[in-house]
Order: sequence, then structure tokens, then C-alpha cells
Amino acid sequence: MSSQSLVPTEQINPNTEGIDLLSTEEALRAINQADQAVALAVEKAIPQIALLVDKVVEAFNQGGRLFYIGAGTSGRLGVLDASECPPTFGVDPGLVQGIIAGGDTALRSAVEGAEDDPKAGQKAIIENKITSQDVVVGLSASGGAAYVVEAVKIAKSLGAFTGAITCYSKSVLAQAADVAMVAEVGPEVIAGSTRMKAGTAQKLILNMITTGAMIGWGKTYRNLMVDLRPTNIKLKARAIRLVSLLAEKSSAEAEAALLAAGNRVKPATVMLAKNVSYTEAEALLSRHHGKLRAVLEEG
Repeated sequence: MSSQSLVPTEQINPNTEGIDLLSTEEALRAINQADQAVALAVEKAIPQIALLVDKVVEAFNQGGRLFYIGAGTSGRLGVLDASECPPTFGVDPGLVQGIIAGGDTALRSAVEGAEDDPKAGQKAIIENKITSQDVVVGLSASGGAAYVVEAVKIAKSLGAFTGAITCYSKSVLAQAADVAMVAEVGPEVIAGSTRMKAGTAQKLILNMITTGAMIGWGKTYRNLMVDLRPTNIKLKARAIRLVSLLAEKSSAEAEAALLAAGNRVKPATVMLAKNVSYTEAEALLSRHHGKLRAVLEEG
């Protein structure tokens, strides 16, 4: 028996062996039923996810970065999560980065053999100049992608804190990382199609990592994205609403403050709430490490 046949995500799901005989609606209900177990599987990994999040916040505070590295679906999910951080939380694109085996071409098309190349994984870590200040998280549903495993091993040898997001607790990747975030989702509805339950589980964990880290780093106030970058009409309107709400001022006043603050929600809010200039607002935020709550609650 090959080691691959032991991987849960490669096994045949007995609940869906006859899915090709079902009506469309019945097949979709079978998929939905299987999906309902994903969040519960992720829940069991929350202690490990929390540990990783705290390490990410620590890294950010020390000038470090967060890297996701994966292959195929896992790699695409990592790149997606990283790419959402700048517009959502107003951070530099270099703070959270996604690396995928096979490069950007692999985002749209499968690159044959990319996940099986350990030297490429090593090269990716070296080229990105990973240091002990950084956090590197490897993503692989089966936990066996050589590209990802080697990348994590090299990153760890360079002093980076390493994490693994996988669906197989006994995988090489889970053993290689400092902390393994394992979502045991079991066999897929379509055997081996890890873009399904395994992919959903990985996306949920990624959401937790970046959202949790940004909350801890002061990029939110209450449950509001107060560091968003208003780069389109929808986000500009949201920014005005946020400033108006938080500073308890009119939309017109909020819009004017945003203009004076370079379209940045936090300083615009402080300007109106504290009746100070932009320079004074920035000084207040700096004194409180960018945390809006601390500024607004200061007497």
C-alpha cells in the first residue's frame, strides 16, 4: 500500500459513491451536507491557529513579514488571502505575501510537476530573503507537496517561525512545521478533489490568521476596517460612513476630513473626534501604536 493511499483526502467517500446517479439537486445537497463538517474540523485547530496568529503579530511588531507558500489550490488560496490584505487593512503589499509553486502562471493553469520540486521551494525562500523575523506558513491539503515541505524546512533553518495548514495530521508537512493547523475533513465528495472540503478548510484558516493578526496589530476598531484603502467608489463611500459614524459628524464633514487626511480613515476620525489637525492626529496615533481605540478613549 502506498503512503499516498493513506492520506484521508485521497480516499473514497462512502457517502457519495453513487453521486453520479443522483439528480442535480440531490447531488448538490450531498455536497452541502459534506461541507457542513468543515467548520467543525477547523474549530478543533483553533488553539494552534491562535498560537500562529500571536507569532504573526509579534513578527509584525518587529518589522517581520508573513509568507504563505503552497502548490495548486492551496497555493492559490494563499496568494488570494495575501492579496486581500492591502485593500482591506491598508498594509504594504510586502507585509503578507503568497508564493505558489510554478509562479504566477500556476494561478490560472496547472504547472506540471511544480509541487514535486523541493529545490524550487528552497529557492523561493532564499529569493525572498526570509529571516528570523518572518513567519512562513506552508499549505498542502495532503501535507506531502515536496515544494512546500522543503520551503518550510529551509525557512525554519533560517530561524523563521513556521506553520503548516494541512488536512492530514501525520503528514511530513505537519511534522516539519513549528505549529501544525490541521483540519481533518476526511474524504472529498469527489475523491482527491481537494479544492472542495480541504480547500474550504484552508480558506477558513487563512481568514482567521490574517484577520486575527490585523485585529491584534490594531488595524481594526471594534469590528470595523478602519485602515481600509478607499480605492473605488464603494470603498470611498464606506470610508465616509466610517468616519461619520466614529466621529459622530456629518457625511460632509467626514468627507472633508478624509480629503485632508489623504483618504485615511483613522487620522480623519481623530481629527474630527478630537478637533485636532492632521499632524496632531498622526502624532496621537503614533503615540498609541496606531490603535484608534486607545486614541479615542484617551482623556
